[in-house]
Amino acid sequence: MEPLPARRHGRVLQAQAAGPPAPEPCEEQRRAQQEWEAVQSGQPGLPAEPPGAAALISFEEALRYFQSAELAECRKAIPARPRRRGLASLLHMLFGPPRLRAPLQAERDLALAIARCALDDSERVHVRILQTIYRRLTRSPLGCPRYGAHWEELGFQGADPGTDLRGTGMLGLLQMLHFVTDPRTLPLARKIFKLSQHETQHFPFCVVSVNVTRIVVRALRDERLSRECNRRRQVLAVLNDVYVGAFLRLYGAWTARRGALPDAGALLSELETFTKKKPRQLLKALESYLSGSAAAPAGAREDRDFTGICDLPAEAADAVRPL
Repeated sequence: MEPLPARRHGRVLQAQAAGPPAPEPCEEQRRAQQEWEAVQSGQPGLPAEPPGAAALISFEEALRYFQSAELAECRKAIPARPRRRGLASLLHMLFGPPRLRAPLQAERDLALAIARCALDDSERVHVRILQTIYRRLTRSPLGCPRYGAHWEELGFQGADPGTDLRGTGMLGLLQMLHFVTDPRTLPLARKIFKLSQHETQHFPFCVVSVNVTRIVVRALRDERLSRECNRRRQVLAVLNDVYVGAFLRLYGAWTARRGALPDAGALLSELETFTKKKPRQLLKALESYLSGSAAAPAGAREDRDFTGICDLPAEAADAVRPL
């Protein structure tokens, strides 16, 4: 794991989704969907965009931008996969994870190229992604300056979020965008963000998120996600689900142990090992959690500071216990 940088309260971390049929959304998820549709359509009762403010952007629109963008230089920066020879090659072929199927390799390379793409103030889509993340987490109807202490309050290391994206590039923001704009996962994102503001269990939400993306990218490069990508015939959707599933596991472990900043490095190290070994279990736990949330009474957990491990469905709780 990378070294932990300094922050206000001590040393902290640096750092489409189709799938199985979704259960009926719970009331909280329905409210999230209505809220998102309202801000997209400009319904009455919502504050108008201030002059010059960056408009909100959906994950799908942002992804289309990257699919059509010129990323040649970013593709050149993708590290070459290590070549296995001799006995190592034979053992990997016999016992290692399967290779990603040829039709999916272009999508994998796109994800890796986005992970090498730096945040660029001159690209309006980049700024809109950043502003949407801010507004969805804070519930603010207005945008915010590109630089400033408000980003540290959101969970970045300092006044410029771009400095925390080394190793994940815009993929770190794109996965965050998916997390906070998908109505099924937005309630979870806001619960984790609320926990990150806790008096004793606080942590930098966005920096931790970037670390989770880094773990997912490594798992992709090591072919640990190939089996699931081949099964679903998708790459980016699998990456997003593994990202949310990994964040859910970290959230459960953090609450179960009543984690504090000194625990972060060990918890992330455990998470990386688990993600590489058992990505399918992360996905099953996420599906179980979202199904359990759908069955829960509306507002049953809204007054809690965070969800403890005992509040998770059984399968999701198993997935967040230490190895």
